[in-house]
Amino acid sequence: MPNHKSAEKRVRQSERRRLVNRSNRTRLRTSIKQLRAALSSGDSKEAGSLLPKTVSEIDKAVQKGVLHRNAAGRQKARLTARVNQAAAK
Repeated sequence: MPNHKSAEKRVRQSERRRLVNRSNRTRLRTSIKQLRAALSSGDSKEAGSLLPKTVSEIDKAVQKGVLHRNAAGRQKARLTARVNQAAAK
């Protein structure tokens, strides 16, 4: 338990940030899962429409510090390649 006023404030701030970070991470993961589900079901039209939204969520996650920019670039490249491959079939 915090013993100082500043430590109590830090606990409150940390809790608020934890909830914001959790929300951002959840939104990102949900978006990626939806795109992967569309790819695995073979629905290339839906996957094509979900790709720009998912890429946007990944970029926002980088800006918010949820994801490293190199990891984001890797995920975007892999998802885009899979969507393009599904569209070519």
